[in-house]
Amino acid sequence: MVRMFDTLSERLESAFKRLRGRGKLTEDQVNEALKEVRTALLEADVHLNVVREFISRVRERAVGQEVLKSLSPAQQVVKIVHEELVGILGGSAKPLSFSPKPPTVVMIAGLQGSGKTTAAGKLAGWLKRKGKRPILVACDLQRPAAVQQLVLLGEQVGVPVVTRDGMSPVEVAAAGVEEAIRTNRDVVIVDTAGRLHVDEELMQEAADIKRRINPLETLFVADSMTGQDAATVAAAFLERVDFTGTVLTKLDGDARGGAALSIAHISGRPLKFISDGEKLDAFEPFHPDRLASRILGMGDVMTLIEKAEEVYEEEQARELEEKLRTAKFTFDDFLDQMRQIKKMGSLKNLLGLVPGVGAQLRGMEIDENQMTRTEAIICSMTRQERGEPALIKGSRRDRIARGSGTTTSEVNSLLKQFDQARKMMRAMAGGGGMPSMPHGAVKQEQRPKSSAEKRKPRPKPHRPNKKKKKRR
Repeated sequence: MVRMFDTLSERLESAFKRLRGRGKLTEDQVNEALKEVRTALLEADVHLNVVREFISRVRERAVGQEVLKSLSPAQQVVKIVHEELVGILGGSAKPLSFSPKPPTVVMIAGLQGSGKTTAAGKLAGWLKRKGKRPILVACDLQRPAAVQQLVLLGEQVGVPVVTRDGMSPVEVAAAGVEEAIRTNRDVVIVDTAGRLHVDEELMQEAADIKRRINPLETLFVADSMTGQDAATVAAAFLERVDFTGTVLTKLDGDARGGAALSIAHISGRPLKFISDGEKLDAFEPFHPDRLASRILGMGDVMTLIEKAEEVYEEEQARELEEKLRTAKFTFDDFLDQMRQIKKMGSLKNLLGLVPGVGAQLRGMEIDENQMTRTEAIICSMTRQERGEPALIKGSRRDRIARGSGTTTSEVNSLLKQFDQARKMMRAMAGGGGMPSMPHGAVKQEQRPKSSAEKRKPRPKPHRPNKKKKKRR
C-alpha cells in the first residue's frame, strides 16, 4: 500500500509546505494550497464529484479559522484534510456482521480478474485466525479452473471447500449452506462467478444466488488498479444485486489509488477489508482513519501493533523482554524475532506504518532478500556459536560464509551489528541509557562567528609549569 499512495502523499506534502511559517490562514493561502491538493487527488484518479465535494468542505472549514495555540497553520490544514479524508473513506470502521444464529452466510461478488476468489480464500484464513470455523463454497462455474483454485486456497489456509458436479451455481450455494449446518461450521463464504464486464447474465446469476441463500453480508470485490472504473462497476452491482460492503484488492500495486478514495463515497457502502499483498495473510479489516494517516505520512501505529499481536504470544513477549533487559540476547533469539517479523508481511510495508518513516522510503528499494541472507548466515553457525558469538574467529567466519552462500565480509558485518546491539542492551540494562556515539559520528552544525567574536583574541590554554630537573 505504501507504493500506491506515494505520489498522492508527496503532492499533499508539497501543498502543506506552502503554509508553513505563516502566522494566520488567509483565503488566498488556503486556495493556493487547495489548488495543489485538488490536482493531486485528480492525478490519483479520484472521482471528480468526490474531489469537488472534498475541496469545498476543506475550504469552508479552513478559511478564516484561527490557528490553535499548539498548532501551526500547516498543521491546522493537515488536521482538516485528515478529518475530511476519513469522512470520504466512510468515517469509521464497519466490521463484518455475524448472525446470532450460525451459520453466518457471506456472499462474494465482483468482476473476473478483481481477485475475487483469492479474496474469498484470504477471508476464510482471516476468520480462522480469529477463532471462527469457516467453510468455502465454489460457485464460480464459469471461469476455467476457478473451482480448483478455491480448493487449493482452502488447503493452504486449512478450510474445507464445498464443490458439486452437475449442479447449477444456485444449487451449489444452497448445498454449501446445508453442509455448513451439518458439519457445525459458523461462517459460509460463497464465491460466485465473475465476468470481464458487467452483463445481464452475471447480474441475474448473482441475484438468484443471493435470493436462495439470503446472505447476511454481500461483499463486492473491487480491483484498486482500475481507478474510477471500480466505482462505476460498484454502482452497477449496487443497483442489481446490492451489497453490504467492499473488499479492495491489489493495494500493494503501483496504481494511483483513487478507487479507495471514491468507492465508499460513490456507493454509500463501507469498505470492510483491504488486501495489500500476494500472501494469504495480507488481508486486514479497513480503518478509514488509519488509511488517511498513511496517505498524509503519519504512519499507522495501531495496525503495526495488531500485526505484532497476531504473531507474538504474551509469554514470548515476556521472555524477550527479560532477555533484552538482562542482555542475554543470542543469535537464536535474533533468528526467532526475524522470522516473526517476516510473518507480519513486507518489511517496506511495516516500515511505512511507522510515523515519519513513510516519506523517507519514497523512491527507495528495500532488499527483502537481505533477511533471507541473514537467516542463512545464522543457520550456518553451530549452536555453540549462536550462543557465544565471540567464538567466531577467522576460520569459523570463512566456514559460515561458505555454508550460507555469502561472503566473509557479510558475516563480519552481521557479527559487528550484533555486537553493537548487545552493547546497547547492556548499557540500557545497567541504567546508563543509550551508549554514546563514536567520536566523529555526528557532526554538530556550527553557527558563523560574529565580527566581535572574530576580533576577540583566543585565550591561551593553561599549561602547568614544569620544573627542569637538575643534572648531577
